[in-house]
Amino acid sequence: MEILGILGIILAILAIIYFSIKGLNTIIGAPLAGLIVILFNSMPVIDSFLSAENSYLSALANFIVSNFAIFLLGSILAKYMEKSGATVAIADKILSMIGTDKPYNIMVAIFIIAAILTYGGVSMFVVCFALIPLAKPLFKKMNLKWNLVTIPVFAGMATFTLSMLPGTPAASNYIPSNALGTPLTAAPAIGIVSTIVVIIYILFYMKYALKKSLAKGEVWVEAEAGPTPQAIENTELPSFVASILPISSLIVIILLFRNIPNIIVLGLTVAILLCAFLFRKQVGSQISILNDGAMGSLGTTITTGSTIAFGALLTLAPAFGVIRDAIINIPGNPLISYAIAIILLSAITGSSVGAVGIAMETFAPTYLAMGIAPALLHRIGSIAAGSFGVLPHTGLVITFNSVTNLNLKSSYKYQFMTVSISHMIALIIALIMGSLFY
Repeated sequence: MEILGILGIILAILAIIYFSIKGLNTIIGAPLAGLIVILFNSMPVIDSFLSAENSYLSALANFIVSNFAIFLLGSILAKYMEKSGATVAIADKILSMIGTDKPYNIMVAIFIIAAILTYGGVSMFVVCFALIPLAKPLFKKMNLKWNLVTIPVFAGMATFTLSMLPGTPAASNYIPSNALGTPLTAAPAIGIVSTIVVIIYILFYMKYALKKSLAKGEVWVEAEAGPTPQAIENTELPSFVASILPISSLIVIILLFRNIPNIIVLGLTVAILLCAFLFRKQVGSQISILNDGAMGSLGTTITTGSTIAFGALLTLAPAFGVIRDAIINIPGNPLISYAIAIILLSAITGSSVGAVGIAMETFAPTYLAMGIAPALLHRIGSIAAGSFGVLPHTGLVITFNSVTNLNLKSSYKYQFMTVSISHMIALIIALIMGSLFY
């Protein structure tokens, strides 16, 4: 019976990956895949989906209750930054400082812009939409192969600003904070050291990939990149100081008042109010921005919650208990088994947010009972969850490839080398430092 149950879990994982690749929304795909788990594990169908406790729906509801305010405010902030042209203003300023006369400088500039925007709370999806129109004419001018843009964009938005840098408002950082009662700056030494090492790796890898591409004679191909968009006129943009102020305020509030519960909600609110005042001339209707942000948050919240609900359903299956016990009882340092558990969840869900959300409910209590510091569980959990945060069926990968006109064959190796390898490096550092100093 256990073997049949484990087979059901494996088939369910393959099913949700298949559904995602085929373009089926996770809101539909997750419960369909969950049904496979239920049937193979002889679980009651109705109760497993609809019960008020320990069910797919209760897990979805709990996630929404805990995180909807942050998703809502984050979506509104992202809309203000996008519609006002503030993201473009920030990008233009950094490009003017670094220069656009050398290929490597261009890639570094895009990397810095993506990092600043995501650390300031701007959605990764918005970063994609904001940066690609800026990067495309630059890559065309320098005659660079278009798929190289993958490295700086993913390096900036989906590595250290996602899980390592203390204070980041990313979901994979604030979910452990909510669950464990830890600040967003939990285990700052681990986060800072990991960030520094990962940045060094990214800069070296970026230079290596660029050099290799140029040595092979790879050049810009119009058909590969698609049409080059029209640039926004600089006269329409807010100033750089005004553009950076909402993001700066969010970061400062999080860092200064890090021990206050749910400080990110206050930080996002202040940032939005600043946007409403500073960008009033650029955005036009404030109501339209609020409406668009609110509607955008609904889909994101429910989609992410559906992933977590699917994972929660997996954890309710009797066969998952066998897998969980095997992981927890791995001999040696318990931090290693904890990291392995979250890596497994990351691979299952294809989502760093989904992985860390499930881990906080399923695995964290066991390791807390072992006496492991909550701050350590927070930081290692966040980093480990990012290890497989980019898989072929991941929403961010699909969106990026759609916006850039790239395909998996030309872009995925760079996505994996940038995001997954960075997180593996950071995880090794976190495990070593955690074992030595906590």
